Amino acid sequence: MPTPLHLLEDATEFHARHIGPDAADEAAMCAAIGVGSRAALIDAVVPASIRRGNAMDLPPACTEQQALAELKELAGKNQVLKSFIGQGYYGTHTPGVILRNILENPAWYTAYTPYQAEISQGRMEALVNFQTMVCDLTGMDIANGSMLDEATSAAEAVTLAKRSVKSKSNRLVVAGDVHPQTIEVIRTRCAPLGLTVDVGMAPDLMKDGDYFAVVCQYPSTTGLIHDLKATAEAVHAVGAALIACADLLALTLIQAPGEFGADIVVGNTQRFGMPMGCGGPHAAYLACKDAFKRSMPGRLVGVSKDSQGNPAYRLALQTREQHIRREKATSNICTAQVLPAVVASMYAVYHGPQGLKRIAERVARFAAVLAQGLSQAGVKVVTPHAFDTITVECDAAAVMARALADGANLRQLSRQHVSVALDETTTRADVEALWSWFAPGAASSQLDLAAIAETVDSLIPAHLRRSSAYLTHPVFNTHHSETEMLRYIRSLSDKDLALDRAMIPLGSCTMKLNATSEMIPITWPEFAQIHPFAPQDQLAGYTELNELLTGWLCQATGYSGISLQPNAGSQGEYAGLLAIQAWHASRGEAHRNICLIPESAHGTNPASAQMVGMQVVVTKCDKEGNIDLADLQAKCEQYAAKLAAIMITYPSTYGVFDTHVKEICAMVKAHGGRVYVDGANMNALVGVAAPGQFGGDVSHLNLHKTFCIPHGGGGPGVGPVCVVEDLVPFLPAHRTAGLGADTNIGAVSAAPLGNAAVLPISWMYIRMMGADGLQKATETAILSANYIAARLSGHYDIHFSGGIAGVKGGGVAHECILDLRPLKDSSGVSAEDVAKRLIDYGFHAPTLSFPVAGTLMVEPTESESRYELDRFIDAMIQIRHEIADVEAGKLSREDNPLIHAPHTALVCSANEWAHAYSREVAAFPVPSLRRAKYWAPVGRVDNVYGDRNLFCSCVPMSEFADEQASPAN
Repeated sequence: MPTPLHLLEDATEFHARHIGPDAADEAAMCAAIGVGSRAALIDAVVPASIRRGNAMDLPPACTEQQALAELKELAGKNQVLKSFIGQGYYGTHTPGVILRNILENPAWYTAYTPYQAEISQGRMEALVNFQTMVCDLTGMDIANGSMLDEATSAAEAVTLAKRSVKSKSNRLVVAGDVHPQTIEVIRTRCAPLGLTVDVGMAPDLMKDGDYFAVVCQYPSTTGLIHDLKATAEAVHAVGAALIACADLLALTLIQAPGEFGADIVVGNTQRFGMPMGCGGPHAAYLACKDAFKRSMPGRLVGVSKDSQGNPAYRLALQTREQHIRREKATSNICTAQVLPAVVASMYAVYHGPQGLKRIAERVARFAAVLAQGLSQAGVKVVTPHAFDTITVECDAAAVMARALADGANLRQLSRQHVSVALDETTTRADVEALWSWFAPGAASSQLDLAAIAETVDSLIPAHLRRSSAYLTHPVFNTHHSETEMLRYIRSLSDKDLALDRAMIPLGSCTMKLNATSEMIPITWPEFAQIHPFAPQDQLAGYTELNELLTGWLCQATGYSGISLQPNAGSQGEYAGLLAIQAWHASRGEAHRNICLIPESAHGTNPASAQMVGMQVVVTKCDKEGNIDLADLQAKCEQYAAKLAAIMITYPSTYGVFDTHVKEICAMVKAHGGRVYVDGANMNALVGVAAPGQFGGDVSHLNLHKTFCIPHGGGGPGVGPVCVVEDLVPFLPAHRTAGLGADTNIGAVSAAPLGNAAVLPISWMYIRMMGADGLQKATETAILSANYIAARLSGHYDIHFSGGIAGVKGGGVAHECILDLRPLKDSSGVSAEDVAKRLIDYGFHAPTLSFPVAGTLMVEPTESESRYELDRFIDAMIQIRHEIADVEAGKLSREDNPLIHAPHTALVCSANEWAHAYSREVAAFPVPSLRRAKYWAPVGRVDNVYGDRNLFCSCVPMSEFADEQASPAN
């Protein structure tokens, strides 16, 4: 009997693995909503005026195995050469226990930003370790929980200095031997703020005293270790700040910047266990003196106390953040690389101070041996003082060619100068090979490495050698065996709630499946072991990956050009606004600086507009959450002469498909402005509508949301900037890498492809899903949100629901807002109480009090099964019953399971129980929790105490004395 053709097809369709509900689930969900089908629901809630008229032109979906094979072939087009380039990127060994149990572990990479402190204690302890590590090594008072990369961290340091110092100057001095990519990003960030950047010999540029800050590299990009004490004194004499860009590994051997008077210290932690990855992701850092702490950018993890008085971690000083202060913000919570920061901190924990020092001493000794051998061979070394990098005077082209022929990359500085950077991976054979490239033939063959090693010391000058202690806390001096390290990592992950345990129903941030097959390629050496400034012909695989991925994303968005360089959504917003500014300037309209932002826009939008020097004007929304057309028209007319752009989020942060979006776009363009459509909610549009088709000029995407790069506890991310055809010439350049024309704006990230190493994740997702799978994912996300809204509409008010006839719950986009404000009045129970009570049910809370205070914003995503959706819905219904008991007086307003949530195992098992409700109600409010129970490691964290008593380093072990003494813990 002939075999039916369909049986010869591969039965494993990836989209069926990615999308949670099956056909039967979908039918039941549609019935609960009151619609006949998923297609009918989409027709009801998505405005017909914006629907796509054409399908996305993407390769057909394929299996996981086929996609991996194709990507492996593409990766093979990269050439992995031994790198001696340096310039902020170095070879490193990722300890296997960290690679397997953190970088490749979904318990760590699927976690969300730690807004809910009680279920984030593990990753926040790792971040406190990171902050302590940075403070110890830099000698500074306080450090944040990571930045995007060294260049953007330096740019943030510049603006921190500007708003913190006494000097009123608008001039910045940058030493000429700062890493060139850092100089480029600083120039990009300073230009729209009207700050002058002068680059050259710092002492010469400082003579007139007219500057607000000085930026120096320590050690310099060419390897020199400058004595910066006199520089610091001169800077402080004029009321300015000294910013040092410092190498953490070098700081184990050389004087800490805080000891010679630096005010801000920035740098990268890449060489602490994170592969080069063609530029990222890596955790940068920013540390500063205590006086600057309340203005410092980025995430800051602090220590507070929980409801039982025990130490507990939390995000500190959150009122600085963009979604609260908007255009007045000094911090953007998106500006972080948490997963790489965890890796870096664990690298320090595993090696400890002595281990780090041994690694650094080995690198420094190799550099000294290399330099001495070259000198004996008659080659001139022009860096008498160095840590790991030396610069050599030579016939640069000939030396580079010999190295390349032997499979290595050096860094050519000029026709007569080449620099060589050594690292943790350097071997004796590497040093001997370097000798042969600089001094071929007999001159190098007669050198005896062992003999030279016995006679040389490091090239670090005696007066700059470090004498102070660092990493003295027990956490850095305990976990040095793999057994202990493995258990420490596991103990931290056990404290957290990530996607590997349960649904994370956050609105505004999409927490969908990060498939294992998507994650596998990130550690392939063909992607991981590539230097971002290697010759372009060695990056053919990354070049093709960039071309394919940008082409696919253009199909999804309807735009003509995309840059993948921005390494966070906030960076994508920033780059998009710069492109709009550059377009206006090219037309002689640089004066246009008004940015209209509706109340319903994403929280980062006003902060980004402020960063590019635009003036934010807020426009109103109506009671249904739509943009108020009359108010918008009035604002467009009022500011027509200076209107630069509008930034809208679509669908809006209110979970609304505004039916007038095309009219809004046309109105703004008619008054000379461009339209920025925030792509943060693109997961509600892919395959259904495209912003580049319905009126958008610019969008950024969040690949860590819509296109499946995991959140990693708050980073890494990728925020591509997408533009229409006439704005393509203004996309970010990267002139340090030789990329870009005169019209392009400057680099916004340190590396040309930003967080390049995680791009294969999105490539895999799109390749396996295909156009039909991607559209189904979008439609299922909308279906799931409406299912939750429909089932909860009889228990909670659904805020900003569309009121669509025949759709129970009113009709929402991909997220719905539960309005708890009436319940606060009737019961005293707040939205925060409900968020904390959900922890007892084993769920991460929805987004709390954003974008509307007193509400919970729920986004289920397409990846959650109907079983998990129902589990969440049942929890919310049971919580509503608990609130009803408070309203009816069955539970006291002062003593009920909501206001005391979450309940820890220690509290529930204590000899004494002081509450009117039972332990069973506290711990097991629904029967399913008896089979699998997540216990919060701490009680409710006191936020006020944490901000009033700011403490952001490792907790002294004495604080845990009682815990260690008790067998119950």
